[in-house]
Amino acid sequence: MGETVTFWVLAVVSVGAALGMVFNRKAVYSALMLGTVMLCLAVLYAVQDAPFLAAVQIIVYTGAIMMLFLFVLMLVGVDSSDSFVETIRGQRFWAVLAGIGFATLIILAVGNAVFAPEVGLAQATASGGYIRSIALLLFTKYVFAFEITSALLITAALGAMVLAHRERLTDKPTQKDLARARFLGDHPSPLPGPGTYATGNAIDMPALLPDGTVAESSVNRYIARYDVEHDHLPADPRLAAAIRHTAEEDAEERDIHARDEAKEQDAEQPTNEVNK
Repeated sequence: MGETVTFWVLAVVSVGAALGMVFNRKAVYSALMLGTVMLCLAVLYAVQDAPFLAAVQIIVYTGAIMMLFLFVLMLVGVDSSDSFVETIRGQRFWAVLAGIGFATLIILAVGNAVFAPEVGLAQATASGGYIRSIALLLFTKYVFAFEITSALLITAALGAMVLAHRERLTDKPTQKDLARARFLGDHPSPLPGPGTYATGNAIDMPALLPDGTVAESSVNRYIARYDVEHDHLPADPRLAAAIRHTAEEDAEERDIHARDEAKEQDAEQPTNEVNK
């Protein structure tokens, strides 16, 4: 009875998290939904008397793979907009073909699970325990698929490294160059941190300079935009005006960036039509 209740509860949670992962617009939320699905699978393995698989699911997938996803998100950035310009010829055809192949695999897997005769846990692990049975399947029957999967993972890791790599067009500035540029600029001293000389130490609280003026450069533009959109401004009108001004500057920069991307897409559109 307990196993059945656990299955149906985790089935609803995992399917809901999987749908949230697919349909969510924010990549960070999708990664968290994927972690929820992996944890549900680990609990299901534990309920089925497979603690080794449950531990591997948590350590390898929920721990290592999820950390890899989060590192990629930190490298790429969650605020960057996606480009919808097609740069690969025929990618829609191959995407449709891959989707049909994946749908066929799903149908075959579901059909095999529904119509195939039940084997049972005792018969499946009769060769010396479930760990030995898994090892025998991985390194005998499914060794080719296992090696192909490892090759795909290595290729994906190399692809992520290539995508995250940026060619340096100029020489890397030395410490001497940075110090010289800093003293020749408008801020010889370090920029004030959020909450410095202020009444609170929150990260969204603008800093106050020793003369009492508000340092707008201490406000993070993402946090300022969030505070303005959700009306989380401080009661002090000077601090609220600084946050609002930072959010306006961020909106102007985003508009300029969007116009530049639109111009690039308009310039690349004739090239793509010629290639097609």
